[in-house]
Amino acid sequence: MPGTWIQNIALGWLVYRLTDSAFMLGAVGFAGQIPALILTPLAGVYADRMVRKKVLIVTQTVSMLIALSMAFLIFSGAIEVWHIMAAAVLNGISNAFDTPFRHAFLVELVTDKKDLPNAIALNSTLFNSARFIGPPIGGLLIALGGEAICFLVNGLSFLAVIATLIAMKVNPAIISASGKSVFTDLISGFRYSWQKLHIRYLLLMVMITGFIGLPYQVFMPVFAREVLGGDAQTLGFLTGAIGAGALIGAFYLASLKGINTIPRIVFISACMFSAGLMTFAISANFWFSLIMLLITGFGMVVEFAASNTLLQTMVDDHMRGRVVALYSMSFMGITPLGSLALGTIAETAGVQHTLLVAGCLCMVAALIFMRKIPQIKNAMSKSFS
Repeated sequence: MPGTWIQNIALGWLVYRLTDSAFMLGAVGFAGQIPALILTPLAGVYADRMVRKKVLIVTQTVSMLIALSMAFLIFSGAIEVWHIMAAAVLNGISNAFDTPFRHAFLVELVTDKKDLPNAIALNSTLFNSARFIGPPIGGLLIALGGEAICFLVNGLSFLAVIATLIAMKVNPAIISASGKSVFTDLISGFRYSWQKLHIRYLLLMVMITGFIGLPYQVFMPVFAREVLGGDAQTLGFLTGAIGAGALIGAFYLASLKGINTIPRIVFISACMFSAGLMTFAISANFWFSLIMLLITGFGMVVEFAASNTLLQTMVDDHMRGRVVALYSMSFMGITPLGSLALGTIAETAGVQHTLLVAGCLCMVAALIFMRKIPQIKNAMSKSFS
């Protein structure tokens, strides 16, 4: 929803305003997402055991209370960096459970499995519409009233989400206890994902991109102010350009029929993401940077959403929560490690050189993935035979 992206813009700008540190941007990104690395696989096990709708209501409520608390602290002038770090960690814990439950819950909303790829694409379209709309609004709100307004808007927006979840009438997925311990089910999820070639290669590709490539987003405040000489509105436009590309990518995915071409689409979109990131890293022109971020955003969302579509379509239902959790962990849990690593490097090498090298490494990963496409397609044919 747009409120989340409005808050994300405010969070990055607030951290950079208080610290003037690229490292702290990476550190806050690390704090906000590292819980996913630890908790998301565990949450996936419970997503195969619990009523998903009820858990989603809880996670959305927690996120709402965090946003409203941050708004109060900023309005009162009492905000400190440790407050931001604590809020990031709490939000990370909430999201670690919310993401696998939300992706698994999608199946309960779709009665015909043939419609699942289009449903995932539609979900991605809505998500990236918010990514496109939210950041420019966030930049404008910061310019007009400060970061606190952004947190307040996001907090209040959760009321609509919670009310919608409560009002939903769905047939819950049949939850059958495996009779095994949580740890045993967790291990079985890892084993299942490794033994299925298409799942293994897709998760590895997402993981590498998540570690090396996705942290670029936490450095947008540095590019907005230091490289391009702009302000919070500049930051909003940069992030909005990523969202615009992501939205176009989501529409493209929605137009696809079938999944046979998805492995190659993952490769091509990964190349687009890498090329866009490398070119953006060396750009000092505002409009050219917007175009490059649009390409980067397109490649990013198509690579990840296409991978998610293939995973969701082919995974066995009793393993869905665990596989989706591993997919979520592959970027939610791995990206904060990359944010911390790249933030540390950027302190000495500079953000432009850091992201240039990151883009090059992502391109290498894409080329390696290309060589695995025949094996993925072979695994797909066996899965559907």
